[in-house]
Formats: sequence, C-alpha cells, structure tokens
Amino acid sequence: MTYKLVKKAQKGNEQAFIELLQHEKVKLYKMAYLYMKNETDALDIVQETVARAFANIHAVKEPDYFSTWLTKICINTALESIRKNNKIIYMEQPIPEIAEDLALDEKMDLLEAIEQLDEKYKTVIILKYYQDLPVKDIAALLNCPQGTVKTNIHRAIQQLKKQVLKGGSQYGEQY
Repeated sequence: MTYKLVKKAQKGNEQAFIELLQHEKVKLYKMAYLYMKNETDALDIVQETVARAFANIHAVKEPDYFSTWLTKICINTALESIRKNNKIIYMEQPIPEIAEDLALDEKMDLLEAIEQLDEKYKTVIILKYYQDLPVKDIAALLNCPQGTVKTNIHRAIQQLKKQVLKGGSQYGEQY
C-alpha cells in the first residue's frame, strides 16, 4: 500500500501524500519531541519535516522505505534546529508512553541520561528503543555500516548505565 501511495505522491497527488503522513504523524511527533523536549518546538519540527518531505518526495528512491526516509528528515531537521539555536533543552514534562514499566523518577533519570549522550549515541538509542527500528534500518537511515550502529548502541547503553547508576547511588545516599 505504501509503495502505491508514494508513487502517486511522486506524480503530484497531494491526497496520497496526506494519506502517507496519516500513518507517520504520531511517530514523527514523538521523534521530534524526544529531541526538542517541548510541544511547540516539536510541532515546528514536524511541520518543517512535512514541508521538506513534500518538496522532495521525488527523491524517494525506494518507496517501501518512505517511513525511514521521513524519519531521517525529521531527525536532521531537529538536529539542525538544535545546532542553529544552540540552546540547552530541559525536560518540561515526561514523554508519554515511554518505558511504561519504569517508575516516574526512573523515567526522568533515563530521559535525562539520554539527553546527556552525544548526538550519535542519542540518535541510535531513540531509533532502536523508541522507534523499534532494527539495526539494518538504522544503518540505512544513518548511512553507516551495521557494525557501527551496533557499536554505538553498545557504547550508548554503557554510558547510560554509568549515568543512571551514578544518579541512583546519589538517591540511595539521601534516603
């Protein structure tokens, strides 16, 4: 179904493009929110992503990978915005539906730890654990070898463990 819709959208069918976005809008918003940490900026990123995607729909080489292509635009738009504004982003509220089995304090600790990661580690963690993408798709999205993705995921997890455990020991001392 996606294949046909992408082909129609590439021929200028706006309704097909809108239908494609209906399947992706929640994922795009969540991705943008993970980077921007507030609703207004996340919505701006989604809007910019949609505009860029619409203007460049003809550039989709593999229609079956439309979702991956769109996610890449969203990530690049968010990172570009962060670099452009060069601002520090603080969490205003927890992100819904993330790590539902964790207590609220643990979610906040984890999100703060993810925020502290280098961009390359943050991106692979978000794609792997929040977007549920397989390593192969992450590698295609980031234009790097699968081995690099696996290494970055492993290093990111190690850094997250250190940060969360360090934070956990502080809480343990207070109580």
